[in-house]
Amino acid sequence: MIKNRATITAIEAELPEYILTNEELSRMVDTSDEWIMTRIGIKERRILKETGKGSSHLGARAVKRLLEKTGTSPTEVDLLVCATVTPDHQFPATANIISHKADIKNAFSYDLNAGCSGFLYALATAQQFIETGKSKKAIVVGAEKMSSIVDYQDRATCPIFGDAAGAVLMEPGNGEYGIIDSVLQSDGVGLPHLHQKAGGSVKPASYETIDAREHYIYQEGQCVFKWAVSKMADVSLEVMKRNELSHDDVAWLVPHQANMRIIEAVARRMKLDKNKVMVNIEKFGNTTAATLPLCIWEWEDRLRMGDNIILATFGAGFTWGAMYLKWGYDGNPGN
Repeated sequence: MIKNRATITAIEAELPEYILTNEELSRMVDTSDEWIMTRIGIKERRILKETGKGSSHLGARAVKRLLEKTGTSPTEVDLLVCATVTPDHQFPATANIISHKADIKNAFSYDLNAGCSGFLYALATAQQFIETGKSKKAIVVGAEKMSSIVDYQDRATCPIFGDAAGAVLMEPGNGEYGIIDSVLQSDGVGLPHLHQKAGGSVKPASYETIDAREHYIYQEGQCVFKWAVSKMADVSLEVMKRNELSHDDVAWLVPHQANMRIIEAVARRMKLDKNKVMVNIEKFGNTTAATLPLCIWEWEDRLRMGDNIILATFGAGFTWGAMYLKWGYDGNPGN
């Protein structure tokens, strides 16, 4: 048994106040509430509207709330990893900016980009620092302002995404609870099917790329759907099998909130009752690296020490993964 098993000891989140409904979207682009709900399962999403505020604004607010909730001094934090595909700037890292805003001075911090799988990858990364004893208090943040790269003239993608941030505190546990196992994979074959065409070093920003609307999300939905269902279910079943978990042993599945049909298909393949699946896509949409912590944050009061939880995700790259963790504390019913 691992002595310093990395354990989530607290979670917090931040949501923008503005709610973009399907009815409002239908006035912006040729779509409807029925079309969106039938194909994606999203009713509304949160949008960060304030000028001059980016992903770090959401991330820092979640982190500050996390520190206050746990009575943790910013000086105690020794590592902060931010998973994001919408950094405030190309550089410096959004993690550096979040640390500064939260008055975290004794930590090294950096960004991690693995598409929608970013938060899971960041958890696995911070896990290594905790288990080796290099870190005692690590914060993992998923922070996204997806509205900054959404084309609100594209009816296929604009209903999908929202803005949010979630953050967890990770500390060494007693070995019984925490992250038990994970399977992380990727395949660059996914590049043509889900990417942002311009803005990187291959195709820097220019008048031409702006006029061609190439600084937004490009997605081939049918291809991504098939890969997501297959890969999320495969790795989830793999991590269950090698840890001798049956569907009855799993208390909760926390799937990436990409599409309601994807979530339902993955749960069916895992033979999980729908009541064991965390779903909040209808309220928040796909918040990319923030979807997993946002779900856990909403369900925190229902979690109990020792619950077997499977996190599953799929994102651009393609990237995908599953993690098995044993929850380390009781929630607070009624709060």
